[in-house]
Amino acid sequence: MKLDADQQALIEPIDQDAMLAHAREWSAVNTGTANLDGLAKMAGMLADAFSALPGEIELVDPAPVTAIDADGREVNRQFGQHMVLRVRPEASRRLLFTGHMDTVFPKEHVFQDQTFLEDDILNGPGLADMKGGIAVILHALKAFEQSDVASRSGYDVMINSDEETGSLASAPLIEQLAQGKYAALTYEPSALPDGTLAHARGGSGNYSLTITGKSAHAGRNPQDGRNAIVAAAALTLGLKELQNAECPVNPAKIEGGAANNVVPDHAVLRFNIRPKSPDAAEAFEAGLAGLIGDVQQAHEVSIHRHGGITRPPKPVDRRAQKLFDLVRDCGASLGQTIGWQSTGGVCDGNNIAATGVPVVDTMGVRGGKIHSPDEFMIVSSLSERAALSALVLQKIALGDPL
Repeated sequence: MKLDADQQALIEPIDQDAMLAHAREWSAVNTGTANLDGLAKMAGMLADAFSALPGEIELVDPAPVTAIDADGREVNRQFGQHMVLRVRPEASRRLLFTGHMDTVFPKEHVFQDQTFLEDDILNGPGLADMKGGIAVILHALKAFEQSDVASRSGYDVMINSDEETGSLASAPLIEQLAQGKYAALTYEPSALPDGTLAHARGGSGNYSLTITGKSAHAGRNPQDGRNAIVAAAALTLGLKELQNAECPVNPAKIEGGAANNVVPDHAVLRFNIRPKSPDAAEAFEAGLAGLIGDVQQAHEVSIHRHGGITRPPKPVDRRAQKLFDLVRDCGASLGQTIGWQSTGGVCDGNNIAATGVPVVDTMGVRGGKIHSPDEFMIVSSLSERAALSALVLQKIALGDPL
């Protein structure tokens, strides 16, 4: 397949140099999820950049989020604002584009600078995951807005501040924006450096179990104590027994304890699960409830649960597969070979799919080694992936059904 004249005209305005400048400018700002000052600066920069598009821009406050500290207390967590752009809300066919401004690199991390490893390979924090992806969103939409078909569809763009920690402070916003959308595209980096997309995804859940026992002297009257650490160990072993191929379970940390001569009356157990289907998630929840009850009774402790499934599993239904097929066909027109594979990773695409909206969630740049100081972006993939998105938008605006 080759591009026709309208398609060629659509992608011609995409400016590779401008895209690279944006990605590098944004990468230079540290936006670790806990760096509220950096996130505030970034949100302002994004609002300025996306003001080149029509519509209304809003900085949305994060939803309330709590966590369990090492003492078992429920505490508030702080997050940055999310940027939202709404274009042609009256359109009958509307799309959702999502990305995230936060990275996994905290303010004090040594990885802050950019370095060209080769002419087309740029190493830098968040370039692939996913400030390069944000540049793809912006410049694909700028090209689309110059086309004759732009008025046929509308869209919302959401760039959140907390994706790297599970999007708890933006999940209600994602759900709200996804309602009624025809389709969605999320700009995580490609699953592989060759441009392969992530297909079906498992889910993810994070939990904290706070165990309260009873302290006693370890030598004089240990029988009067109720050892919270031992109960936490029993929970840990029980969690691994709940694990199966459809739901991996990872007990990650036990906090608590006291002096060696004191029976510990407090512990916090933290763990993660990765259910591959909604049925697996439900089965785990039932098993967890039974395990908690059994340990409470056997060890005479109380157990408080915090957390749950934060990313629902993302199967690929018929409409979602048609969106994947559309992306593949548009790639073929551009001379790009687009494949896909299932993955155990999670992202905001999981949340979008849970609303019933078809989504492809790795439309960002090609790169690799994300979440490490070796993270890199393939520079030429900026304009390559922007052209892919612009062509997908044009096809949908022209009425290609899903």
